[in-house]
Order: sequence, then structure tokens, then C-alpha cells
Amino acid sequence: MLQVDTTTNIIIQVSNLCTRFGNHVVHSGVTFQVYRGEIFALIGGSGSGKSTLLREMIMLHQPDSGSIEVLGIDLQELAEAATLSLHTRCGVVFQQGGLFDSLTVRENVGLPLREHTQLSNALIDEIANSKIEMTGLSAESADQFPHQLSGGMLKRASLARALSLDPELLFLDEPTAGLDPMSADGIDELVRRLRDLFGLTILIITHDLDLLWQVADRVAVLADGKVQATGSMAELAAMKNTAVQAFFEGPRARAAAQQSEKLTTAREDKVTSCTGAPS
Repeated sequence: MLQVDTTTNIIIQVSNLCTRFGNHVVHSGVTFQVYRGEIFALIGGSGSGKSTLLREMIMLHQPDSGSIEVLGIDLQELAEAATLSLHTRCGVVFQQGGLFDSLTVRENVGLPLREHTQLSNALIDEIANSKIEMTGLSAESADQFPHQLSGGMLKRASLARALSLDPELLFLDEPTAGLDPMSADGIDELVRRLRDLFGLTILIITHDLDLLWQVADRVAVLADGKVQATGSMAELAAMKNTAVQAFFEGPRARAAAQQSEKLTTAREDKVTSCTGAPS
């Protein structure tokens, strides 16, 4: 688990957030913090308000009360110019990718640079190519259109676009949804590698138990309008809270935990074999 200085490195602060649609209460006092450099996940059952919360953090929806601070900025006090500036410091990967079908992968990845910088087309294409390579796509895929990509390739292309402006904070909405196990494992590894290489802070909305065990430093469980608990997956698994335990019961949850233990042991064995056993 990543060790962070919790006193000076708060990247997202959500405080007593309340959201309702008519008479339907979605959030009734949601509070949590995300720290610099960590991979933080939000989980919850269907209708728990995960997607709404994401939309509020990326300024697509206004909560009824409470506050959200992102990168030290109160979202409710932002002027239009400041909103644009904050957007360039954040990257977002939507569940369905959100790429433009009429543009190639290179053009999609370069689009934020064309909108927010004065760089030449040649330099933008060069940067786009580097982001595409960074996410594990082949050079040939840069000239393909979104409909020509597999599900895993589409996720990587969307991630390349989210990284085009070198953001400090990355939001991932169900990054492994709809992927086969091998493709999902590749995304898991890519997320970890990008955080480690660039010091990104990453917030993930997901229900993928394998992703949670393998990638997340901390996880917040959203239920009944509030965050019921926050901690590592191992810490949450030991809790007696009914809302939390719902995510750790059943054969699928147990299989994910067992697979995590095996992979952790394998990584430790690999490190030992490379460095030599301690004397």
C-alpha cells in the first residue's frame, strides 16, 4: 500500500456532499479524501451514486450541498476561466471511451492539445504518438478509427487521450468493464505503471474485484448515501460492516482475493530471485 503524507497532500476533498433528484436522495453526507500519488477506488452497488459522484467531481453536475475541492480548488467557487484551467490538469476516461468515431486514434489523442495549446500540428502528432506508445498500443493503431479497435485497445486509446495534456489527476470510469480477463489484466498493469512512472493521482470508479485487489491503494465503499468505510482491500475484508461485507462474499469475491494473494507472492518471489536471498 502506498504511504502518503496525509497532512499536506490532499488532492480531492469531498465534504458532507448531498445530492438529490426530486424526492430521490442519492448522497446524504458523502465525505472522503484522496491523497497525492495514490490509486483510490470508489465502489458501491447499483444506484449507490458512484457515477453521479464522478460527474460532480469533473464538474458535469452540481450537488445540492456540501463541497468538493480538487487540486486545492473549491469547485463551487470557480469562474469560467479557472474551470478551463482545472480541466487541463485532469484527465478522464469514460466507461464507453468517449472517442470521436470520425477521427483516427492519433487525431483523438491530439485533440485536447489542439484545443488548449498553440503547438504546431507536427509537434501535436509527435506527442500523440508518444502517448499512444506509452499506453501499449502499436504505431499502426494510431491511424485506425475507434470502430476498428478491440475493447482493450479502445480503453488504451481513451487513456492515451486522457494523458495528452500531462494531467496531475486521472479519473477512470469502469476502466476494465466489458474486457476479457487478459485485456483487463493488461489495463491493471498499465494503471499501476503510469502511476509509478509519472506520480499520477488516480481515482477509479469500478466494480471489478480483481482490479480493486491488484491496483487500489485505498477503497471507499458507498452505500445508503454515505461512505460506509475506507481502507485497503485487506482492511475492508476484515471489517464486520454489513454494507462492506457484501463486496467480499460469494465465490467470485473469494476467487479475486485468492488470485491477489498468489500474484503478490509471485511478485515478491521475482524480486527475491533478482536481488538474491537476504544473508
